Amino acid sequence: MKKSLLIILVIAAIVVIAGGYIWSVYNGLVKQDQAIKGQWAQVENQFQRRFDLIPNLVNSVKGAMEQEQKVFEDIAEARTRYAGAASGSTEKVEAATQVEGALSRLLVVMENYPQLKSIDTVQTLMVQLEGTENRIAVERGRYNDEVRAFNTKVVTFPGKLVAGMFGFSEKPYFESTEGAETAPTVNF
Repeated sequence: MKKSLLIILVIAAIVVIAGGYIWSVYNGLVKQDQAIKGQWAQVENQFQRRFDLIPNLVNSVKGAMEQEQKVFEDIAEARTRYAGAASGSTEKVEAATQVEGALSRLLVVMENYPQLKSIDTVQTLMVQLEGTENRIAVERGRYNDEVRAFNTKVVTFPGKLVAGMFGFSEKPYFESTEGAETAPTVNF
């Protein structure tokens, strides 16, 4: 009787230890699966930031550049007309008036904006683009780290046994798409 009770206790202890181990591995796989999902959501968050930010930045830069470009084009056109007009002609007077008008608009722009800002705006755009791409790269790297840890647990023994019992399988790494080696162009 004592011998059979001892065998039952040993078997029960083995079942409890094995069950505890399986439970622990299962919970670890679930936690890592959730970490991967959370990290992927962070990657998508950064993609959304990119999609929201870049068109607005590009439009802001375009607006600043158009304002400055218009003033300088008007001055250049008036100067060309003045240079091409016959001496003492009405064309020369009109061209001079046009130069004066363009210069006065330039002075108004200069008074309102002491430094013309398109260069600063373009530099800000470049910094924001670089920052956005860096954030995305960091989040992709974190996602791949989570996937690597999960996949390692899923394919190594004894985690492979538990993963197979509960339907866990390897997760895909984030990989660049075909043509990603070619930098996108920003067209103003």
